[in-house]
Amino acid sequence: GAVPDGPPAADVVAPSAGAAQPVEAVSPTAVTVLLPTTPEPPAEPVSAQAVVTQEANEDPTHVATKAEPDAAPVAEAVETAAVEAPAVEPQAAEQAVEKQAVEPQVVEKQVVEKEAAAVEAPTVDAPAPEAVPAPADPAPGAEPSDAGAPEAVGPDVDGSDANGSGAADVEADGPASDEAAEADGEPVEDEPVDRGPAAAGYDDASREAVHRVMRERRDIRVGFRPDAVPDDVLVRVLEAAHAAPSVGYSQPWDFVVIRSEETRVVVQELAQRQREAYASSLPKARAKQFLEIKVEAILETPVNIVVTVDTTRGGRHTLGRQTQPQMGPYSSALAVENLWLAARAEGLGVGWVSFFDERELANALGLPDHVDVVAYLCVGYVDAFPEEPELASSGWAKARPLSWVVHEETYGRRGLPGEEPVSLLEETLQAVRPLDAKALGAAWEHQRTMTKPPGSLGILETIGAQLSGLARTFPPPVPEPAAVAVFAGDHGVHAQGVSPWPQEVTAQMVRNFLAGGAVVNAFAKQIGVEVCVVDVGVATDLPNATGLLPRRVRSGTGDMTQGPAMTRDEAIRAVEVGIEVARDLVTAGNRGLLTGDMGIANTTASAALISVFTGADVAEVTGRGTGIDDATHERKIEVVKAALALHEPDPADPIGVLAAVGGLEHAAIAGYIIGAAALRVPVVLDGVIAGAAALVAQAIAPEAVAACVAGHR
Repeated sequence: GAVPDGPPAADVVAPSAGAAQPVEAVSPTAVTVLLPTTPEPPAEPVSAQAVVTQEANEDPTHVATKAEPDAAPVAEAVETAAVEAPAVEPQAAEQAVEKQAVEPQVVEKQVVEKEAAAVEAPTVDAPAPEAVPAPADPAPGAEPSDAGAPEAVGPDVDGSDANGSGAADVEADGPASDEAAEADGEPVEDEPVDRGPAAAGYDDASREAVHRVMRERRDIRVGFRPDAVPDDVLVRVLEAAHAAPSVGYSQPWDFVVIRSEETRVVVQELAQRQREAYASSLPKARAKQFLEIKVEAILETPVNIVVTVDTTRGGRHTLGRQTQPQMGPYSSALAVENLWLAARAEGLGVGWVSFFDERELANALGLPDHVDVVAYLCVGYVDAFPEEPELASSGWAKARPLSWVVHEETYGRRGLPGEEPVSLLEETLQAVRPLDAKALGAAWEHQRTMTKPPGSLGILETIGAQLSGLARTFPPPVPEPAAVAVFAGDHGVHAQGVSPWPQEVTAQMVRNFLAGGAVVNAFAKQIGVEVCVVDVGVATDLPNATGLLPRRVRSGTGDMTQGPAMTRDEAIRAVEVGIEVARDLVTAGNRGLLTGDMGIANTTASAALISVFTGADVAEVTGRGTGIDDATHERKIEVVKAALALHEPDPADPIGVLAAVGGLEHAAIAGYIIGAAALRVPVVLDGVIAGAAALVAQAIAPEAVAACVAGHR
């Protein structure tokens, strides 16, 4: 599967004078970069030393720890000889002993010879001694001795084999004593196997070239050159793609190479139609960003390559696909990656265009019904490769650190190799820091120099300084685009009659959010804010709809008047749901976050939380929620008092308070605030539920509330 790295054929027309040329192979100690001689050259390909593909040697010492079936009779015969020695004629016994003493040396010699030839050592079949009676059938469960496949390579000087079971000490160290040890319950430890040195990796220069091409791969959208791509270069790129790993070695991909302008014009029209439809679905700020991202590469590049997948290739019994049918498309995606890296090494830019209705594109290209499109790639030489991905430099998205996505043993134990694993909450708390004093001072100094009465802008002056402290710079960036996350969960305390609304209303309102029919949707549309709904604990099933993030920790809390609302572990998991949502929205390019919530009876849990963390009287902080009457209000106050009397929550243990009397959405919003503070992004709080959650966040991470802005009184 090695990719050829020879020079272009003499009869192939090379790119124009300014085009990137393949870099010649380098020495093992340096990577040579050819400097351009033209005023406006294209970007250079990644240089790499030619890699020589070597046949991987089978490990000659990779031997089963138990005897092969055909070696068992020999072992049994040896054991029988040891036990029934008096019944054997002296001459026959001498022959048997001589045969046993020689066999380990023969086996050792064979292993050494096979090691030199780098082939797998076959099982050695040794004949049983002629004068030894045939052994009886082994007892059920008995393990055959390993006589035909020694685990160690060298023999002992006394002629015993690698397990120490030579002819001279059969009775002491042979199968009989092994079985006795097993009978006594003592495990028989295998002697360590000398596997020899591991297969060699690449030298430093080659390894750096491999990692460099991965680091410098870019999705190119602008800056393509019209230079033709030589056929031999294109073949090398396709060979690299075709060398990708695939499920069951099915190689389910095909590559449709498109050069004609007529076909590319048709494809461009299909893409433009879908692009316009997508733009119309975006919030205002996002739509503005999107329109600045160009997708003209279909016509600007000399070659387009369509990578497809045939999920039926390999037949019905393709190895590895039965339980994971998505492995076919995954395999084709690996071919896309190989193609992309090889193109970068050749100095070719690649742009992935995905604004298509898949069947429209398939019909335009004449694809059979059983073949699907995986990627539409635009390929050509470029003026330059950008230092960072275009979507990152434009602010559309941010890179996620490696530490966010590495887990130790089980999901949630985070840490890079060599580091002590920590939870997501622990990791996030380490990143929460106070407002930047220097930027904060610069903002207030600017306020003093403005021609206006001090404080005349009211809360805007405070918010302006706060944003500077968060961003560590003055003036601060405008916090847009922004997103609102509506966290939804049900409450077991609803059973105590604290709300006139049935619990099913929670799920009904969530469906309304997803359909765009709620007040939050109207406000968000007006100011260009994205809305996402997070199911952290709704008691009933919800549809799988666009905009819904299924993150359910449990189906509603328990009744806090009868027991804890949730376990400590569930409380932490719900907090971490909020952290993850904040991370996802910020890395998607949002610079401001807003809170939302939905859960019948959640104001009851809010009253309990507020009372615990502020010390205020329950009657003072227990509101009427969604318009309850006096009798229900009194009932609600008594329910909160009863829950607090039952649990006696300690405000110094915020996770314990959440577990006792909180809601799943309270926990998630607290995590949302902490996650935003760690990323230094402001959070606008909406209402009493978010305020109660902010108290929890403050108890967990005191500096987190510096990221909060009250949406209203």
